[in-house]
Amino acid sequence: MRMIGLVGGMSWESSAEYYRILNQGVRDRLGPTASARCLLWSFDFSEIEALQHAGDWDGLTVRMIDAARRLEAAGAEMLLICTNTMHRMAPAVQAAVTVPLLHIADPTAERIKTAGFRRVGLLGTAFTMEQDFYKGRLSRDHGLDVLVPGDDDRAVVHRIIYDELVAGRVTADSREAYRGVIARLVRDGAEAVILGCTEIMLLVRPEDSPVPIFDTTALHAEAAVAFALSG
Repeated sequence: MRMIGLVGGMSWESSAEYYRILNQGVRDRLGPTASARCLLWSFDFSEIEALQHAGDWDGLTVRMIDAARRLEAAGAEMLLICTNTMHRMAPAVQAAVTVPLLHIADPTAERIKTAGFRRVGLLGTAFTMEQDFYKGRLSRDHGLDVLVPGDDDRAVVHRIIYDELVAGRVTADSREAYRGVIARLVRDGAEAVILGCTEIMLLVRPEDSPVPIFDTTALHAEAAVAFALSG
């Protein structure tokens, strides 16, 4: 079993889900006493969030590379960045280490294509929904047609992530707000919806969407289990 290196703490709410899914996945495959071999570098998300909203992506890249190198030096044989937004610097992180970095968008896109969908709605932080690093990978590398919510809906989705979900707050009002955003994406032609922020899975359930949802947190962690056990 390969040692999994987790770049987490962004936020720890979703990193905890990664840890749970990884260990459950290994146990399901190898038996009731088996668990994942993993290392976790956990950031103070208050520092990361401040740099994100200041637009200091160069400073964030330096921190991500440092974390990845520390995990590799400690024995990690593969890496996961446990957040969608920080995949903005995934190419720089991969270039800085010798072990493979499993990109969160790839297992998500593969599962979507296997299910027969091509036009998908994307929910995430404003950075993920508006910038090209994520949408571009889905379209260029996987041939998906990606829809994002309108301006007002993007603001709502982003606010709930940063004001509530990263702090572990899950409310009925916010779930209803996300249901409305999803319904409007479906109205605009989305055949499925990507939960493109690792915290959204804390709020949105399959029954909240009239079309299939694809949870990047679970799909990323499940792909990591498969890769870790393949070597």
